[in-house]
Amino acid sequence: MDEIKKEFEEGLKRVKDFEDLKQLKALFLGKKGRVTALFKRLKDLSPEEKKEFGREINELKSYCEKLLDEKSRELFERAKQESIEREAIDITLPARNVNFGGLHPITRTIMEIEDIFRSMGFGVEVGPEIELDLFNFELLNIPKEHPARDMQDTFYINDNVVLRTHTSPTQIRVMKRQKPPVMFISPGRVYRRDSDITHSPMFHQVEGLLVDKDIRFSDLKGVLSGFLKLFFGDVPVRFRPSYFPFTEPSAEVDIGCIICGGKGCRVCSYTGYLEVLGCGMVHPNVLKNGGYDPEKYTGFAFGLGVERFAMLKYGIDNIKLFFENDLRFLEQFSFAKGRLL
Repeated sequence: MDEIKKEFEEGLKRVKDFEDLKQLKALFLGKKGRVTALFKRLKDLSPEEKKEFGREINELKSYCEKLLDEKSRELFERAKQESIEREAIDITLPARNVNFGGLHPITRTIMEIEDIFRSMGFGVEVGPEIELDLFNFELLNIPKEHPARDMQDTFYINDNVVLRTHTSPTQIRVMKRQKPPVMFISPGRVYRRDSDITHSPMFHQVEGLLVDKDIRFSDLKGVLSGFLKLFFGDVPVRFRPSYFPFTEPSAEVDIGCIICGGKGCRVCSYTGYLEVLGCGMVHPNVLKNGGYDPEKYTGFAFGLGVERFAMLKYGIDNIKLFFENDLRFLEQFSFAKGRLL
């Protein structure tokens, strides 16, 4: 046993890694190891010899196990230290720049519009983008063969289902489920067959509706004038007569050109004004179709294009920039020095 002990100690000195340690353990304490083999000799001894010899073998085994554990801890600590030194971070190096994202300009514009109307007491409603022809046209006083349908350039899924051309169908849906008064806006994506530098087949609109007793055109002018001044600043606002099948009377709303300050430029066609939205008093037929008595209730509706508002707000001259995901464009709307650009 002294010879085995000496050989074990010599072998332990030559251990350099866990693989060497594993082999040494197998050589001495494995099933066929040298220490394990000593137990097989007990059967040839007398009871008195077995007791003494067994004690000495167990002491040798415990001694080897203890040294193996100590060596294992030593190897582990050495490996950990080497890993720390290998993966050390030089804190004197310059830090990496952190790029902050930002809200898309369309999202920011919708949120700002919603905030302004919420401050006036309007709610926010949403409706389906795949809409029935019934809600998109007929209940809004645009029956089949009506010439206004040609103005919409509609994407038809089938004869009765369309991609909505405006968010106005939400108005009918709300009116059918809610008694007056109603007062809400409806932002969302809409679709029309149109594509050029100022138009996209998919774009965003915000429609608004207010119905109650004794609602007048003056109420419409007050709400929209206040909204436009809150969104664009202190700009002149004017209303021009127009035509929409779902409102009567109807109007287009212009603001003083924010590019030239009303002096006249290429953007405003040298008129000093820019058209920004359409509006009017809700047509009696639309009120009837929504389940409201036009003899008892009146209301106004309006609609605006979010892309146009965003282009004017941020000085963007091509609507395609909103949808190309060009980082050079989008990074202009990210965080910088703790604030939104």
